[in-house]
Amino acid sequence: MKARSIVLDLFGDYVRYQGGELRMKSLLAMTDVFGVNESTTRMVAARMRREGWFEARPVGRETTYVLTDKALRVLNAGRERIFRRSAEPWESQWHMVIYTVPESDRPTRDRLRKGLSWLGFGPLAPSTWISPHDRLGQVAEMFADVDTNVRLDLLTMGTQGLPQDRELAARCWDLEALNKDYQRFVRHYLARLPDYRAGLVTGPAALRERMQLVHDYRLFPFRDPDLPLELLPPGWVGREVHDVFLEVHDLLREPAEQFYRQVTGAAE
Repeated sequence: MKARSIVLDLFGDYVRYQGGELRMKSLLAMTDVFGVNESTTRMVAARMRREGWFEARPVGRETTYVLTDKALRVLNAGRERIFRRSAEPWESQWHMVIYTVPESDRPTRDRLRKGLSWLGFGPLAPSTWISPHDRLGQVAEMFADVDTNVRLDLLTMGTQGLPQDRELAARCWDLEALNKDYQRFVRHYLARLPDYRAGLVTGPAALRERMQLVHDYRLFPFRDPDLPLELLPPGWVGREVHDVFLEVHDLLREPAEQFYRQVTGAAE
């Protein structure tokens, strides 16, 4: 895990639920648990403050960091994509985004692709992305600030039947490669599950392993459209992986949070 991810995960999974703010002294103590030195932590915190993730407030001779409203919105949206899976029945409709971006505006094009991937859309064609879930409202909100030279067409469509739906899913996402990565993930954490269930992982190990769990899992929502059951290929383990992820995250919560309070309390 990189220092930036460690700092963001500390605020996203711990600080926001344990008082909402963290002094620099406590942040240094927490990142030291992960082997991140003081100068790197200070540099990352300063950079993230300039980017709008934190507000810095002086407390005596120290600095306290608080998440901004913008950061909280991003973290809430990320938590929704990571922790929630759709349970609604599929209405056999696809939701489509077609964008037109000037050739010279590569940053906006890259931002669109990354944002659509995060929302579970897959590329049907270079500028045409689809999703089985109605997240067009989220698309409109996410890209409300794009330049007027950028055009977004948001559409809903149907196909001629389930065989074509399955063919579309196979074209838009590399489900075979994703399933193999899911299998590797679940093998690793199933092997650790007995120790987690027995409460054998405590202290710094609980914090590190819980954050590593989120780090290992967080890239899957970029690749997994959370397809309805009708469209899943045979042998799909994605839903089992999600259940294991939720169980491990919950099992390690109490020992990880207890260690977090010990370290930050001692630093204060």
